[in-house]
This record gives sequence, structure tokens and C-alpha cells, in this order.
Amino acid sequence: MDMATLRGDRVLVVIPAFNESAAIGAVVADVRHCVPAADILVVDDGSRDDTAEIARRAGAMVARLPFNLGVGGAMRTGFRYAARNGYDAVVQVDGDGQHDASFIPLLLDGLRETDLVIGARFAGAGDYAVRGPRRWAMRSLSTIMSTLTGAQLADTTSGFRATGRRAIHVFAHHYPTEYLGDTIETLVIARKTGLTVSQVPVAMVPRSTGRPSRGPIGASLDLARACAVVVLGLVRDWKIAPETVI
Repeated sequence: MDMATLRGDRVLVVIPAFNESAAIGAVVADVRHCVPAADILVVDDGSRDDTAEIARRAGAMVARLPFNLGVGGAMRTGFRYAARNGYDAVVQVDGDGQHDASFIPLLLDGLRETDLVIGARFAGAGDYAVRGPRRWAMRSLSTIMSTLTGAQLADTTSGFRATGRRAIHVFAHHYPTEYLGDTIETLVIARKTGLTVSQVPVAMVPRSTGRPSRGPIGASLDLARACAVVVLGLVRDWKIAPETVI
């Protein structure tokens, strides 16, 4: 029995997807198998292929964006849907098949103690690894974010996450759309709005289709930019309205 059933919560799995027709059907099926009580929303982020139709045939709800907004824009759509419809938890799963849905119950279990749970690739499960400058940049960034959030975080750029009701409300109002804003800046927002953060170890697999959106040099530059985002995010006043329908 999946954790959603055990806890009696309404869980929404949000899958942002851009041109993932080759993988999305299997991803939806995997999520359905691992957490059958959860609802699944695929946010088609302006795809030019059959992502939306394949996701719908696989049994997911589908929200289609008119043009590509990036992961942040797609996830903001998911959080607003979750807030409007009274979900207790949102789980983010990538549409390319990297995230192992069998770890979703572990992420949900972590919400017993904290508002935001990160599935960490470098916390002892699996053999996922990065090398070179990107590895050192990610380690440095994880050290900085661990200090800011007061939690031991090994993988601050992981997009495999679960959020509880308080975090859903916050992110429905404030969710960054820039590259890496959906991972790094969300942790700054969590810190500024009083959300608690934790991690659980997860294993991930190589992309089943397509190519990574950033090479090593590009990723290093983005992580450097993310450090600036951290500083700017810390001085911003993140005002959150009372919990009302978005």
C-alpha cells in the first residue's frame, strides 16, 4: 500500500514535460504503479510533439501551456492547481524518466516532519555522480544552502521533491521561473517564509531520452548565477497572503 493511502492525504504528482513524447507514457505508468492513490498532472510546457496526447492516454490529467516557460513556470501551474483543489502534498517528478517513482512514498513520509523534502542523489542511495567543475560547484552550493536552511542538504539542485500544504500555499504565490530558480531559489524562499526543509536519499537513473539541458561549462555558469540569486533572494521581502484560493 502506498504512503498516500496510509496517510489519507490527497497527493498530486506534477510532471513538467517539454517534448518528452518518447518517455512520458512510461513515466506516468511508473508513477501510477508506485502511488496508485495519487492524482497525476502532466504540465505540457509548450511541447511541439505528442507529449500531451500520450500523457492523457496513459491516464494523467494534462495542462497545456501555450509556449515554453521552463520548469519553474510549469511547476507554478501545478502548485496553483493543487492550491485551488485542496491537495495536501505535491510531488515533482521529471518527465524524462530520471526520477525513480518507487521513492515517492519515502518523500511523502518525510513530510511528517518538514514542509519540503528533497530527493538527494548524493546522500548514499544509488551511484549517480557528477565530475569536474560542476561537482565542486554543486558541493559548495550545497554547503551554502545547508547553512541557510539549517538542514543538511547534499543535492540542492535536485528537482525530485515533495511539498506539504504550507509549502503549496507559498509556492502557488511565489515560484521562480528562471533556470535553477525552481531548485535553488525555492530554498531561499523556504528559508524566508519559515518553511522547514529536509532530504531523503534517492537513486536516479540516466535520462531515458533526449539530452541534458546544460553541459558542464554551462552548468557551472548557471550555478555561479544561482549564488547571486541566493543573495538577492535573501534581501527580498517575500510577502505571503493569507491562505485563500489562488
